[in-house]
Amino acid sequence: MSDILFQALPTETVAVYRAGGPDAYGMLPERRVSDGDGIPCRHCLGFVAAGEDYLVLAHRPFPAPQPYAETGPIFLHAGDCHRYEASEILPPMLESSDYIVRGYDRDDRIVYGTGAVTPTERITQRATELMARDDIAYVHVRSARNNCYQCRIERAPAGI
Repeated sequence: MSDILFQALPTETVAVYRAGGPDAYGMLPERRVSDGDGIPCRHCLGFVAAGEDYLVLAHRPFPAPQPYAETGPIFLHAGDCHRYEASEILPPMLESSDYIVRGYDRDDRIVYGTGAVTPTERITQRATELMARDDIAYVHVRSARNNCYQCRIERAPAGI
């Protein structure tokens, strides 16, 4: 039993982008073809294989613009893929040596002092420690090199 769950982008959000809906900057997602070299899909939390189409777009993983609502590029399979089922298991796309793990409060603001470059093998432990705090509502996993949003971590419902 785990205290945390890794969460992919909701299918409803991804469907809007795939249908040509505007990104966080009001632009249409760009369509590209993967060379198979590290294109992580934020919906299935796997990789876009060589030769597959993918979308690149600006995404803001927050409910509304505000000073802490970081916006940045993400990739998505252009075609259907199954959403990563919420799990305590580290998503397959997290294969870099380290990532930024950072906590946010119920108002979607960064909780200062929570952000740290974390070795990949310690992400689950670090997120569990952060989510044990009352002032943390959720955690983001972001690229340690470019600060790109990877996925969200939430508390597991009781009994899971």
